[in-house]
Amino acid sequence: MDESSVRAVGWARSLPTDTGPKAARDWAREHLETLGWTRSAPQTVDDVLLAVSELVTNAHVHARSTARLVMAWDSQCLHITVHDDDSGLPEPREFSHDRPGGRGLLLVDALADDWEARPCPYGKSVTACFCPVPAAEGEA
Repeated sequence: MDESSVRAVGWARSLPTDTGPKAARDWAREHLETLGWTRSAPQTVDDVLLAVSELVTNAHVHARSTARLVMAWDSQCLHITVHDDDSGLPEPREFSHDRPGGRGLLLVDALADDWEARPCPYGKSVTACFCPVPAAEGEA
């Protein structure tokens, strides 16, 4: 394979609205274990799992839709994408003590190296990227 080729591994799961964020976290943790991250990078695992939980919760609560969760590791970055059926793009809200919720994207923004939301023909996708990953994590 020439050096311009990308080697990647990925996983996908559909999470209906009656599936809680714990199921998404448990599923994501299993796959992070296959990368060796639960031993070598437990803080990164915690950050990824919190982002997964927030993005899946947003799809369920705000879009009232099944969350399609995709995790892809390209040996440099872990990309967490959640697709839902609502075409409205999310925007982080300012923190407020007066209202519950509304902190999910603020958390994702603080935890991930980058994130973006993109409209799709049938909804939107929100992707959080965790990179660069230290060499010890990527060797697994």
